[in-house]
Amino acid sequence: MLNPYLFYQDTCEAAFNYYAKVLGGKIDAMMRSSDAPPDVPAAPGREKMIMHARMSLPDGSVLMASDAPAEHFHKPQGFSISLTVKDPADGERKFNALADGGSVTMPFSKTFWAKGFGMCVDKFGIPWMVNCPAEGM
Repeated sequence: MLNPYLFYQDTCEAAFNYYAKVLGGKIDAMMRSSDAPPDVPAAPGREKMIMHARMSLPDGSVLMASDAPAEHFHKPQGFSISLTVKDPADGERKFNALADGGSVTMPFSKTFWAKGFGMCVDKFGIPWMVNCPAEGM
């Protein structure tokens, strides 16, 4: 099983709450830095940051993430989270929700390989591809 693990710049909780609403996911775990044992104290000012989050999606996929300390955070690049949906209307709805407040790289539309496909970067800085494959693809 392959599961993406995303790192945020102190927006993990907001991102996961948003994805749960948009994608119909269930947040299984949301551990704060303050939840760590006393011998592993949180860095000052990071007590409320998310040290690990896990979300189950309706299709059985799992998305995991955390807030990276500033000195370890790198802007996401060189990948996209690929979301595959069966219904083009549902794909467009999810695409528009993910793109809201972010930027569209490729508008959601019919292509020669898909009933609908679009690329965006969400308001949390995560790149997405939403794909509704054509029959047989």
